[in-house]
Formats: sequence, structure tokens, C-alpha cells
Amino acid sequence: MKIGLFFGSFNPIHVGHLVLANYMLEFNDLKRVWFVVSPQNPFKQKSTLLSEKQRLQMVSIAIGDNSKMKACDIEFKLTQPSYTINTLVHLKEKYPMHHFVLIMGTDNLENLHKWKNYEEILNQYEIYVYPRPNYSGGKLIEHKKIKIMDAPLMELSSTAIRMAIKEKKDVRYFVPEAVWNYIKEMHFYEK
Repeated sequence: MKIGLFFGSFNPIHVGHLVLANYMLEFNDLKRVWFVVSPQNPFKQKSTLLSEKQRLQMVSIAIGDNSKMKACDIEFKLTQPSYTINTLVHLKEKYPMHHFVLIMGTDNLENLHKWKNYEEILNQYEIYVYPRPNYSGGKLIEHKKIKIMDAPLMELSSTAIRMAIKEKKDVRYFVPEAVWNYIKEMHFYEK
């Protein structure tokens, strides 16, 4: 089975993430998309993150009963910070029958050369790339394993959503309704 791995902090997950995952499923050859919640991205400060369990819960709430999508906590059991190559090796060992594809934006593709063992990732895995505002994807855009998708350009960001909530703005339509209710109930991002 061909599975797209959508890595992220999902702090919080928003409708842009879901639109892109849905696009990857419906307009490509993927059978499933797994949202791989990263406990700690090596390029981000951990202090700005909700706990990984709270973020995983928001992803689970967001995807609801969609059987083509899965909230994946595989990185919770691995050494932190989370390096994609370590996760991929672990997934390949655990699920040898699956064919994994990475899903990433042009912003991440542009910085892929900074990732641990990025050459190995490029040589062993296909990467489906969606557009991000103000990013071209850099030099790697021409690599044979890179597939540029004509996905919708999403200008939403988790950072902007967190800042808006802190400023007491109503951003209920930026996240799925059930996620918005959970954020309000738990008073996430208010301080």
C-alpha cells in the first residue's frame, strides 16, 4: 500500500493541512495519509509546543472517522529530537509491506539539504511537494524523486493561528470545528 507521510508539529492542525492531505489522496496515487506528529522538530523550540499527546489528540479530532487518514505517534517512541531519516528507517522495518512517500511543502524542500542524511532520504523515497507562499523549492526541485503537485496554495500557518488566538481573535474557521472547540475548552494558545 502506498502511504503518504505528512510530518509536522501540528500545533495546531488546521484546515490547510487537511485540504492538502485530501488533495494528496484524491488527486494522486496514495491510498492513505498518515499525519506523523513530531514531538520535537530539531529546527523548532520545544517551549512553543503543546505536549505531543495534546497535538496528537487534535489531529485525531480533526480527521474524525476518515479511514484514509491516520494520526501517527511513531516518533513519540523514538529518540528526540525527531529526525525524519530515523523515523523512515523505523517505519520501513515495522511495515515492510508499505511503500512510503514523504509529503512536504516547497519551504521544507528548500531546506532539505539541512536535514540529517537528506541524500539517503532523496535516494530511497519519493517526495510529493505542495506549493508554499514565497518558496520555490530550491535546487532540489529537479531531483528525479521529487514530484511537484498542483495542490492548492494554502497561506494558513499554525504560527499565525496561535498568534491570533493569543490576540483574542476569532479564528474558528481556520481549524475544524471540533478542534476549535477543543482549543477553546482547553484554553490553548491564549497566553
